Amino acid sequence: MGGILVHEFTTLDGIVDAPTWTFEFGFDPKMGEAIKALTGRSRAILLGRTTYEMFEPAWSSRTEEDDPGAPFFNDTQKYVVSSTLTEEQATWSNSVVFGPYDPEEIRELKAAIDGDIYVSGSGMLVRALLADGLVDELHLFVFPLTRGEGHRLFRERAEPLNLSLLACEPYDNGVIHLGYVPSPQTG
Repeated sequence: MGGILVHEFTTLDGIVDAPTWTFEFGFDPKMGEAIKALTGRSRAILLGRTTYEMFEPAWSSRTEEDDPGAPFFNDTQKYVVSSTLTEEQATWSNSVVFGPYDPEEIRELKAAIDGDIYVSGSGMLVRALLADGLVDELHLFVFPLTRGEGHRLFRERAEPLNLSLLACEPYDNGVIHLGYVPSPQTG
């Protein structure tokens, strides 16, 4: 059984919506190395519908020459959590519509995959996975800006979550990679 590895691009104020705001900072090659370390351990991808619909046109036509991450995204089995997407609409190679979010089905998927499961974006899905204790590693790439409004990873009045630092790496473009693992709740 593998773990669920979450990767998010976020602002200093916790915004994780469509990260077009990342473009002005460029993509430090060391960020790619950190993400490759996650994808290299992963044997499946778990996505929410919105992220799937953003990733499919962006990744499906890319080759390894275009982006070294393309083979992982195109060749790896993808599971899409959605109550509205149909199998016919899931046209990206190796994609399966998993149906609406069900923590027990996610636990069964974790047990069935021989390796880790990679999650990127998919804010609503990630919030549910965190609330149900299903995230094994949370990797935040924090960009040096605030947005003021947008979808946040941690919502107001969300249950408290204790985390232990796993990784901390600054990059030349001002981004910081913070990796965490869940730790027991105290008090």
